[in-house]
Amino acid sequence: MLLPLACLHGRVAQCLTSLLVLAEPFPRPRRSAKARGTAPTSAEPAPAVAKMAAELYPPASASAATATDIANSNAAGAAESTKVGLCCPPCLAPAPLPPLPAPPLPDNNNPESPNWQSFHPTLRERNALMFNNELMADVHFIVGALGAARRVPAHKYVLAVGSSVFYAMFYGDLAEVKSEIHIPDVEPAAFLVLLKYMYSDEIDLEADTVLATLYAAKKYIVPALAKACVNFLETSLEAKNACVLLSQSRLFEEPELTQRCWEVIDAQAEMALRSEGFCEIDRQTLEIIVTREALNTKEAVVFEAVLNWAEAECKRQGLPVTPHNKRHVLGRALYLVRIPTMTLEEFANGAAQSDILTLEETHNIFLWYTAAKKPLLDFPLTKRQGLAPQRCHRFQSSAYRSNQWRYRGRCDSIQFAVDRRVFIAGLGLYGSSSGKAEYSVKIELKRLGMVLAQNLTKFVSDGSSNTFPVWFEHPVQVEQDTFYTASAVLDGSELSYFGQEGMTEVQCGKVAFQFQCSSDSTNGTGVQGGQIPELIFYA
Repeated sequence: MLLPLACLHGRVAQCLTSLLVLAEPFPRPRRSAKARGTAPTSAEPAPAVAKMAAELYPPASASAATATDIANSNAAGAAESTKVGLCCPPCLAPAPLPPLPAPPLPDNNNPESPNWQSFHPTLRERNALMFNNELMADVHFIVGALGAARRVPAHKYVLAVGSSVFYAMFYGDLAEVKSEIHIPDVEPAAFLVLLKYMYSDEIDLEADTVLATLYAAKKYIVPALAKACVNFLETSLEAKNACVLLSQSRLFEEPELTQRCWEVIDAQAEMALRSEGFCEIDRQTLEIIVTREALNTKEAVVFEAVLNWAEAECKRQGLPVTPHNKRHVLGRALYLVRIPTMTLEEFANGAAQSDILTLEETHNIFLWYTAAKKPLLDFPLTKRQGLAPQRCHRFQSSAYRSNQWRYRGRCDSIQFAVDRRVFIAGLGLYGSSSGKAEYSVKIELKRLGMVLAQNLTKFVSDGSSNTFPVWFEHPVQVEQDTFYTASAVLDGSELSYFGQEGMTEVQCGKVAFQFQCSSDSTNGTGVQGGQIPELIFYA
């Protein structure tokens, strides 16, 4: 028997409604970390990350409740449709299904939106957002020594793309399967600098962590970051940290940094050897420095520095600071000091009273100074060569006129810049044009108005047109492409030689000097003529 058309429609509606009731309206929520068998995190994620994750992956209870509500609504609709179908009145149609709830509109001003990717249009921005982020992290590092370790989330793919070491760790033949990896030999701050670079190409270096960051970059073979660390160290290199950086550059096998350290140590040897950093170096680096031929200082300073290092080493080893123990920790390094090259006065007032030499050694060294037949000594006998100072002469000729150049306590000054780092050791000055004369002089070196070095001393001129050197107490490091001001105030014989036919640029060996007039000059000195004919420097 054929059913009426209205009844047929009701049966079809009933079947469709039953299928909707049986179908699962939403995908099942993802299992929690505990259900997947992975280790739970020890630290709570940041609130922003937690909210983002909650919106991306709603809890199972919320999804189930939503599904139940929709299913109940569908079931009610199905019952109503069945009623209509059974009655089969030709004028009635099946009841429409209730609409599904509309998804919330994304908040474009809210970076925690489930659609967060849209607000970070570049790959770099999206990767940077994942730095130190628990969201989608598939590996965790426990970084640092026991008691000071930090748990850092990361993403294997990003790390493997940025480092061959991480690639082998996660995707190589012996890939790491642990969810947590311990790295006790890297400082947490340095590891975060490494990761930030790998996620975003950003490099944030600080003086306190740059050495540790260089170690991390070397360990995980990230050459661009390592190069940035070396450049940072070169720009911050000075006498007080040169010895420490020399030790580290040897450890990290960075020849360019090693060479730069030697330039500073050789030129500013006294300052470098008396720095606290010198006492922190290892014994092998100590021996290399003490054997250095180019050290530009007195041997008494070298001996004093070696004793200071020995005292620090005794404390590091937990030994009483005694002459015997200092001699023990020094080992053969003591016999690399060129004690016989000191003056007799320096030896008598210093090394002879240090108690670190044996009575026989002290006796033999005194005989070596005074006796015609000198005893054999275990110490080197030749004096260090040191550094040969170079002179940049900025005038092509000199002259004197009885009514022109005079000194009445006024300032002669000139500005200069160099194209590479050098160490200014002093100034060459003109003297009297009317016979032998003595001058009192104050020399200064300034940068942007700040005094870097000065010296108040005397020199004697012999009445010739020669220049006479006046030295700063210590050589001063001068950076490239920056103007410095050299000044001299002389008091003595008024009539003096002066330079003329001055040059704006002078090439001196590998260093190019550029000169310009200084507003500090009140006695007539400028680029074309005047006083301060020479800059004495090491390079």
